[in-house]
Amino acid sequence: MDRLTPTFLLIVLLGMVAGGGVLLLIVAIRGVEVRPRTSPANRRTLIERLGRQSLLGAGTAVLVLVLTRWPVAAVGAGGLVAAWPMLFGGGKAEKEAISRLEGLASWTESLRDTIAGAVGLEQAIPATVYAAAPSIQPQLRLLADRLRIRVPMPEALHRFADDLDDPSADLVVASLILNSRLRGPGLRHVLSSLADSARAELDMRQRVFAGRASTRRSVQIVVGVSVAFMVGLSVLNRDYVEPYGDPVGQVVLAIVVAMFALGFMWMRRLSDIEVPGRFLVTTAAGETEARGRS
Repeated sequence: MDRLTPTFLLIVLLGMVAGGGVLLLIVAIRGVEVRPRTSPANRRTLIERLGRQSLLGAGTAVLVLVLTRWPVAAVGAGGLVAAWPMLFGGGKAEKEAISRLEGLASWTESLRDTIAGAVGLEQAIPATVYAAAPSIQPQLRLLADRLRIRVPMPEALHRFADDLDDPSADLVVASLILNSRLRGPGLRHVLSSLADSARAELDMRQRVFAGRASTRRSVQIVVGVSVAFMVGLSVLNRDYVEPYGDPVGQVVLAIVVAMFALGFMWMRRLSDIEVPGRFLVTTAAGETEARGRS
């Protein structure tokens, strides 16, 4: 067995290299989708969340290493805890997106009704802030404050779209920007159509979310049972898992952990909802460009 160990490790290493090459080839052929940059506030929230999860993951890795003395298991457990929001946080993120879309639809209807009373856009937007849904009220207050300090309407609306960071909001904001620049008639009818479209999208997202909830629960159950089974064996029945303690066993365990990670990512993808990307993107210089122009 000792003579076969270096050969076995070399074969496993070559197999991993070959698998990585195939994966890179697939990524090169399919390409990588470039997402628009998120707003600074969302980036700060993401960085804070990643920082907290990284600390929890590091603590979990140390605890697992002390209990099992398996470096691979420690890295796997730490990675699972660190990536937990990314793998199993889709439900919360989708609820927030649905709440934001519902608030946007209600605000669009409120803005339409306010404009119908022969009120200009500069006066209608601040008038609809306090009656807006809590999901978009902070962004609307920022928009009203910018208008109050004489920020140009197109620029204030661009920043409002970045604050919401939602493709559905871009449609409403783009219509308001065009109206603020051209001052043409028909804004009330456009807002009515956009509100109806947002309501239809909201109904679709709610139905899809209800259908995907069972998939998310299945993912969480599979992960919980798998982790509990592996931890229970490593702590309560050391003789059964003793072969994983040598270098060859650690390599085999690494392959098993990688297979589980791929399975978790695949199940997470099944429970995810793909939404179109934003087409109003603010550049670093403060200008807004429409994505997808030729």
